[in-house]
Amino acid sequence: MISLQIFTFNAYSENTYVLYDESGACVIIDAGMYSGAEQNTLTAFIRDRNLRPELLLNTHCHIDHVFGNKFVFDQWGLKPQLHEGELPVLQAVPAYAPQMGFYNYELSPLPETFLPESGSVTFGHSTLELIFVPGHSPAHLCFYAKDEDLLIAGDTLFYGSIGRTDLPGGNHEQLITNIRGKLFALPDSCTVYPGHGPATSIGLEKRRNPFLAGAAS
Repeated sequence: MISLQIFTFNAYSENTYVLYDESGACVIIDAGMYSGAEQNTLTAFIRDRNLRPELLLNTHCHIDHVFGNKFVFDQWGLKPQLHEGELPVLQAVPAYAPQMGFYNYELSPLPETFLPESGSVTFGHSTLELIFVPGHSPAHLCFYAKDEDLLIAGDTLFYGSIGRTDLPGGNHEQLITNIRGKLFALPDSCTVYPGHGPATSIGLEKRRNPFLAGAAS
């Protein structure tokens, strides 16, 4: 059974997730810690619960979701796993980080393993299914825990909103199509944990999300 811990890190209030199960294995998704205090918060949680990090996953590679990749590698020897289409996004970060005021960005290690558009990843006794939802970024992945009825959605679907599509590689129509066709195929009861802001559910967003009007019909 997967348990979930949410941390809100960095100047963008990005949600970093630690998923873990009864085996003690855990996965870190979208490591967003930037400051030393944020790094310490994550480390203390993992240490105090005797967790064993096995995977570092990125839904996508915008700066606020990869700040902590280097720290995770230094602490636990994990390189990020992401879709290969996000590699140019990751490689672009060092050039623009100073322009955004982030002078202490630590260069993320490059992946050794890329994730496909579908399939799954495993840690401990648990499985996360991959759902390919480009639109906010070129090759965005979501991670779905079927038994727990939860989705780590990154910057695709938010409480009452959707991911922005005005950044390089963004495509508004593509994002809308993918949310309706892929995420809205999940059960209405599925809890959605986004990259920013509070959790929501598939059913709630079908009914009330103003960007997806009529999606429930």
